[in-house]
Amino acid sequence: MRLRNVPGSREAIAEHPLCILEENPQAGNWHTVFGNNHPIHIEVGMGKGQFITTLAQQNPEINYIGIEKYSSVLIRALEKTDALETLPENLRFVRMDAENICNMFAEHEVDRIYLNFSDPWPKDRHAKRRLTSTTYLGRYDKILKPEGHVEFKTDNKDLFQFSLEQVEPAGWHLDAFTWDLHHDETLNQGNVMTEYEQKFSSMGNPICKLIVSR
Repeated sequence: MRLRNVPGSREAIAEHPLCILEENPQAGNWHTVFGNNHPIHIEVGMGKGQFITTLAQQNPEINYIGIEKYSSVLIRALEKTDALETLPENLRFVRMDAENICNMFAEHEVDRIYLNFSDPWPKDRHAKRRLTSTTYLGRYDKILKPEGHVEFKTDNKDLFQFSLEQVEPAGWHLDAFTWDLHHDETLNQGNVMTEYEQKFSSMGNPICKLIVSR
């Protein structure tokens, strides 16, 4: 589905105090951006930002960074954030293509990575573009701390099966997984739902989740 352009979105993003552009990388400098040395959790492909904004409000001792490629989507997240009583000090947004994520973060600078309802890229020739492919796991390996984790949620069973199959070839370890998150008492504990998760689960679609580490 083609995304509609939102007039003025790029300009608004460039001027917003919580936004950082791809052409202004902060690798190795995030402690200065936030003014502290708290752990850094990032969401790659954050959509309209409900998930990461909620986490930032719940966990002020953690710094959160949402990454989104499309200005027309990121601007909606900013609108939601601006509607809050106060802007979360532990939250930032980056407009960038995740393919270049290693330019934005230094080696072992990130503590956790969230991937939620990522584009499935269903054609075989596009497999490397999937955010859970061995290609992307290789990128995460560079920026994630040795003890860090990647968490992935989707309602797309084909993408989930593909993701499970990528773990071992990428040299990672499958810590936990479920094909039905909302009926898994352990993995669903403290679960924060995204906009897509609310939509798909209300339609009766089971939500899949996996957690991997090196």
